[in-house]
Amino acid sequence: MEISSCLQGGYHKPLSRQWQNQGKSLDKSMFMYPIFITDDPQASDEITSLPNQRRWGVNRLEEFLRPLISKGLSSVILFGVPFNMNKDGRGSAADDPNTPVIQAIHTLKRLFPDLYIACDVCLCEYTDHGHCGLLREDGTLFSHESAQRIGEVALAYARAGADCVAPSDMMDGRISQIKRRLIDSGYGNRVMLMSYSAKFSTSLYGPFREAAGSAPSFGDRKCYQLPPHGRGLARRAVQRDLNEGADCVMVKPSLPYLDVISDTAQLARDYPVACYVVSGEFAMMHAGAKAGIYDLKKIAFETHESFLRAGANIFLTYFTPEFLEWL
Repeated sequence: MEISSCLQGGYHKPLSRQWQNQGKSLDKSMFMYPIFITDDPQASDEITSLPNQRRWGVNRLEEFLRPLISKGLSSVILFGVPFNMNKDGRGSAADDPNTPVIQAIHTLKRLFPDLYIACDVCLCEYTDHGHCGLLREDGTLFSHESAQRIGEVALAYARAGADCVAPSDMMDGRISQIKRRLIDSGYGNRVMLMSYSAKFSTSLYGPFREAAGSAPSFGDRKCYQLPPHGRGLARRAVQRDLNEGADCVMVKPSLPYLDVISDTAQLARDYPVACYVVSGEFAMMHAGAKAGIYDLKKIAFETHESFLRAGANIFLTYFTPEFLEWL
């Protein structure tokens, strides 16, 4: 099967079919909740820089998620946080059968068969150097080899039962690598490929890196994440990923990049468009509300409605539990 002819993975499940309706009012189905899964099965660990968020063990997921699902939670995206697994240069633990993400997929599919499960696909949480790809001896990226490795991890999550794989590594060529592997293994028509297409190097990732333990041990990620002024690069990256078989494209962060969300919505006119309201944005809104600058609910609605207005219709946001109450 040619990559360009494979569309069904983008609308295989009822929720992903609903995402094809690019509505103009906030709806609970638009909210995807990021969840950090650690390798202590009993964990419920506070993340101090990320208000009201915790790292969870697989044995605590039912008590955490069942009340939210009863309020209308329909989708989650899983991030693995291994503290006890061995890390190496190729991120071998990322697709180990005992890795927390794969264990969580199995648990959630058993407990909540209708919950839509997306998985972040990256190596930074699993490599001993903390970068998102494979490195040469001089510390530079093996770009093609990194994309191949990301493809292996994405396929492992699909085989475990994920409904959506979402590569955040920003390696060149990883979308075609993943799509080809999904098609050749029989998952191309069943698993959505949501690409972090326009992911910028930003000052707003700090709380996430605490939560996931994913800060690089040296250097930075500016050679693969987009420069904040790179609007044209973002447009090119979105178009590239669409051409390589992405079913949905994402902009990350959100609030400083409304113009990029708008550009993406124009380039991907016939696709769902996601935006990630990142940890620093979330913490910043909480800090302003705590300081009495504004009301938290009002600023949350104002910002998320601005993302919708710009053209996004899927929100990866830590505000998801609040919107399940508010909407």
